Amino acid sequence: MLVTDQKTINNYYQALLDREPSYVGIFYVGVKTTSVFCIATCRARKPKLENVEFFTTFKEALDAGYRPCKVCKPTENANEAPKPVEQAINLMKENPKEKITDWQLRENQISPELVRRWFKKNYGMTFHAYQRMYRINNAFQELKDGKTATETAFDTGYESLSGFGYTYKKFIGKSPKNSAEHAVILISRLTTPLGPMFVCATDKGVCLLEFVDRRMLETEFKDLQQRLKAKIIAGENQHIKQAKKEIDEYFVGERTTFTVKLHSPGTDFQHAVWECLKAIPYGQTCSYQQQAEKINRPKAVRAVATANGCNRIAIIIPCHRVIGKDGKLVGYAGGLERKRWLLEHERKNLNL
Repeated sequence: MLVTDQKTINNYYQALLDREPSYVGIFYVGVKTTSVFCIATCRARKPKLENVEFFTTFKEALDAGYRPCKVCKPTENANEAPKPVEQAINLMKENPKEKITDWQLRENQISPELVRRWFKKNYGMTFHAYQRMYRINNAFQELKDGKTATETAFDTGYESLSGFGYTYKKFIGKSPKNSAEHAVILISRLTTPLGPMFVCATDKGVCLLEFVDRRMLETEFKDLQQRLKAKIIAGENQHIKQAKKEIDEYFVGERTTFTVKLHSPGTDFQHAVWECLKAIPYGQTCSYQQQAEKINRPKAVRAVATANGCNRIAIIIPCHRVIGKDGKLVGYAGGLERKRWLLEHERKNLNL
């Protein structure tokens, strides 16, 4: 929200002057004279107090018409994992079958409290809960490859088969013995110039790519799990890794089309609409009416708009390229300012 309390404004302004790193992600400052917004540590010349306003989220700054500062890159750096968190994640990945304790974190000069707060804010869970999901994902892959539950349990660091079985069933939905043919949805996080996103994938392909502040995201997760009869757990596969690489290339202006495989459950009508979205050329737009005509359903304009809204794979299935019949920007779950930014980004890079 827009900060209106004068004492808080003065406090934030002083933090901006001091480039105070502890305020990164706490506030976003909009500079009225330049129409950009920054984070606390921005190196750019400091504006006067009367020329700034403070927001608690970068999305609110975007919605107010401000653009991300090119110096401090607020949507990327404010949500990027700080160095201690990166160290904790690397420690986990280097020891995928071990439980990384608070004592081990402290031994590596990592604050468990800092790591816990970051994971709660950015994933909605503690680091230890994230670790359990990561270890269960490794166990799931090993069971699929033919390893026994007993071998997997003790190899993954569990002291009892019952403890492993309880945790496994909690995350996967089935016991180790009955899960060989069961599917899971892996979820990971990536940072973009427009803010962090969640990417989900099955063995078949990417099934979700959304900004983490998207409205009704929890409902999307529940719906996806029901449709695919699978649980969402932390992890990565080749589709997630490829999606991250291609999205990064898209944002730096080096990619105009995507090749990553997709797995997006829906009705025949929805699939027709989504295929039509993918056919809209990079840097161009299409109205709902034109979209309806292209799928030979000229009177189904509202149904087309609804199907666009059901698209779970932002950017790759480019619903941001659909505009109103009058040429105005309408209906984008990530926010109209993000939609405007994406269209301007594509037009700017069209000839690259």
